[in-house]
Amino acid sequence: MPQQVLVLIGTKKGVFIAQSDAERRSWKLGGPFCETWPMQHVVGDPATGTIYGAAGNEWFGPAVWKSTDLGKSWTHSSAGLSYGAGDEPIKAVWSLAARNGRLYAGVQPAGLFASDDHGETWTHVEGLQKHPTRPEWQAGGAGLILHSLVPDQDDENRIWIGISSAGVFATDDGGETWEPRNRGTRADFLPEGQNYPEFGQCVHCLVQAPGEPDLLYQQNHCGMYRSEDGGKSWKSIEKGLPSTFGFPAAVHPRDPDTLYLLPLNGDIHGRFVPDAKAAVYRTRDRGETWQDLRNGLPQENAFFGVLRQAMATDSLDKAGVYFGTSGGALFASNDEGDTWTCIAEHLPSISSVETMVVSQ
Repeated sequence: MPQQVLVLIGTKKGVFIAQSDAERRSWKLGGPFCETWPMQHVVGDPATGTIYGAAGNEWFGPAVWKSTDLGKSWTHSSAGLSYGAGDEPIKAVWSLAARNGRLYAGVQPAGLFASDDHGETWTHVEGLQKHPTRPEWQAGGAGLILHSLVPDQDDENRIWIGISSAGVFATDDGGETWEPRNRGTRADFLPEGQNYPEFGQCVHCLVQAPGEPDLLYQQNHCGMYRSEDGGKSWKSIEKGLPSTFGFPAAVHPRDPDTLYLLPLNGDIHGRFVPDAKAAVYRTRDRGETWQDLRNGLPQENAFFGVLRQAMATDSLDKAGVYFGTSGGALFASNDEGDTWTCIAEHLPSISSVETMVVSQ
């Protein structure tokens, strides 16, 4: 059957969906959907074809939107998205991940929820909140948010999460207990001599490599890292990059050695692409070396940033690569990053980019 590629775009003012055939040469844009709610993360569940949106802010409140007809119609629910009476209210849902019929949601202030009825109702995964370090977690620039959510591809009891600014935590028992996994990652913003704490790092993005469950990559506020033991230790792989700072990371759908980054020029220098010249960096050897990919990307006056969930790959051969900017532009490559095309402009600021391939 013919395949269709959906690029799912979360923005500050609703969801947009870009559609193309498997050639990915021309695109049709739909939206905005979801009544222009602020959308932190929009994902597709390839097992069911359902699209979910992590939504809300302190004005709207938290909700997860859902479409079962590829974006034609939407519903939303916030049932169960609460820590309970007397506790701090949840401001927004920040991240989503679907696995084997279960849907996970990361929220602000940082916590984890799960749904077994396709997002209709939610249950608090209380083990994370009960971690003894919880009273000492500090908010990052966007607040105390659980933004990276990585259920293991093989073991349903293993989950990794990233919290700004608490670091990476992992569970091997379905969320009952958690442990920090930050050894080897820096926290340069802490006083001298305290730069490698057990927790308190400002992780920006965490992804798992395909086919190797223990291989993780992490873009941090203070460097780029690789772990080959499920996050128990991390190795710096920032040599060859123009900056130690950035937000998004995206893995190749089949090759665990290939990773894509979009570095920014630093945390206090504007947080835009270095020298205002856009480039995606690709490694084919787990971060030992890097290649800058610029063909088709703006090479002057590019003063945009790319947020932590705004880069993704698709599952086709050759893999497509996509990223969205703070200025509302969506760039796409249908040849694994070698060449790029702007496929949408003038959207609201883009918070997330994900893909889903469906058969028509």
